[in-house]
Amino acid sequence: QVQLVESGGGLVQPGGSLRLSCAASAAGFAINAMGWYRQGPGKQRELVAAITSGGTPNYSDSVKGRFTISRDNAKKTLFLQMNSLKPEDTAVYYCNVIASYYTALWSWGQGTQVTVSS
Repeated sequence: QVQLVESGGGLVQPGGSLRLSCAASAAGFAINAMGWYRQGPGKQRELVAAITSGGTPNYSDSVKGRFTISRDNAKKTLFLQMNSLKPEDTAVYYCNVIASYYTALWSWGQGTQVTVSS
């Protein structure tokens, strides 16, 4: 049973920073491209940051230059450093193995809530 546990969310003011973590229990973590998805209020869940098994990152235009994705394959952990946060970044953030812009391969974890508000 694959388990993904996201953490690190919270309430932050505009312009602030947060660092999210995702711990995976699956043995296949190291060989898969991983991503951070987010689902804002009333919106579809979407991919915002991706990283290959070798560590090459890619970002959606909405977060490029502000977010940094990284991974520690030995610890089966995925990270998302979020800087210069905006109210529109408010969402529940999830990690998973990438299948498409909107879908993932493994079961979803509980996610971690990020709220950007003054």
